[in-house]
Amino acid sequence: METFSVEQLRQIATDLFLRAVSAADPYRRMKETIHIDRDLLQITEAGHCVKKIDLKYFRHIYVVGAGKAAASMAQAMEEILEKRITKGIVITKDNHSLPLSYVEIIESGHPIPDQRGLGAARRVVQLLKESGPEDLVLFLLSGGASALLPLPADEILLEEKQAATQLLLDCGADIKEFNTIRKHISGIKGGRVAQLAYPSTVVAFILSDIVGDPLDAIGSGPTVPDASTFGDASEILEKYNLVDKVAPSIHNYLRLGKEGKIEESPKSGNPVFEKVHNFLIGSNFLSLQAAADQSRSLGFHTLILSSSIVGETRDAARFHAAIVREVLSSGNPVPKPACVISGGETTVTIRGDGKGGRNQEFALAAAFEISGLERVVLLSGGTDGTDGPTDAAGAIADGFTIARARGVGLNPKAHLENNDAYPFFKSLGDLLITGPTRTNVMDVRIILID
Repeated sequence: METFSVEQLRQIATDLFLRAVSAADPYRRMKETIHIDRDLLQITEAGHCVKKIDLKYFRHIYVVGAGKAAASMAQAMEEILEKRITKGIVITKDNHSLPLSYVEIIESGHPIPDQRGLGAARRVVQLLKESGPEDLVLFLLSGGASALLPLPADEILLEEKQAATQLLLDCGADIKEFNTIRKHISGIKGGRVAQLAYPSTVVAFILSDIVGDPLDAIGSGPTVPDASTFGDASEILEKYNLVDKVAPSIHNYLRLGKEGKIEESPKSGNPVFEKVHNFLIGSNFLSLQAAADQSRSLGFHTLILSSSIVGETRDAARFHAAIVREVLSSGNPVPKPACVISGGETTVTIRGDGKGGRNQEFALAAAFEISGLERVVLLSGGTDGTDGPTDAAGAIADGFTIARARGVGLNPKAHLENNDAYPFFKSLGDLLITGPTRTNVMDVRIILID
């Protein structure tokens, strides 16, 4: 096989990442999942019909949703149902809207919830309460919904929830822990959408942004029985030493819930779920498979390492770099030309005051580990097109990144220690910029070794 230059490998890595993102396109996934035959709505999985719903039995059809992919999902739903939709409201991230005819789109804050999201959540609650036993609620859920659809419990102020959100972002809590707390200080998450809509029929279409695709954690599981408890939420605050840092209202609310003085989130077996149907329409692994198929077509020996990479970002970077060295020294786990693909969502414990995100930090940490290796390229990016509070999806690095940086006067170690990967890669022209993708299935990492 022809040897690739570093520049060619960088372009291939970018193309493979974009292929992974394309495979998670929520519009396409919705259109492939839902079909209408006269008045019969048919839902398919892996090419097989798994649910049929006769629409003529419903008085009203409501479309409700939240998440980074909500606008694209609603666009597909409009094309499928058209005038059958009675009313709709979906909430998405800033700059993620699309022109729709039957469904209203509201943009709100992410990852820190804001007043726009609170107002939208209240309107969603009102719509759900208006639905009845002869109505159908189609719920569109994707990553980001936990922040975009905030409805703090009565005793908790939005400002207090905002502060708690920032604390959880900074301490390194993983998304499941994060959402366990969110579900227990919320009036709409943790199965409560199903509770609010009961006794209407609810059909939820879900795009996963969480490792393992646990439906009760994606978007904080608004239509799914909640397996977590107030006690679990309290233990997470204790684990990260946040008990005295969150607002007293939050700590007290969780304490009262743990003592049984506040009603728990609805659990499995609760009758509110009897007419609820949840369908997973996209995941990280499907995106990794699409990238792997394309890399194989280019002649690479390809390995999907895992779609479940979690933990500290820098530890994950060292692990991936160790695989690079193994490929170079022994040809394992795949021989050259090699493509190693992984997914998941790591966390960064913030110690500095720089600018960046977990994918940019991954690329910078890995750049040290692969420094000096020829024809090795590594890319890490968020499929939603944003990495941390930046306009970049991630970054790309190769064996010469550290040397090039030092050559233009950058101090790579100082940037890493200050969690300041964004200006580092911006100076090198190595940020991965995609713009809003209107999807979200966690992160994708591409490593090419020639």
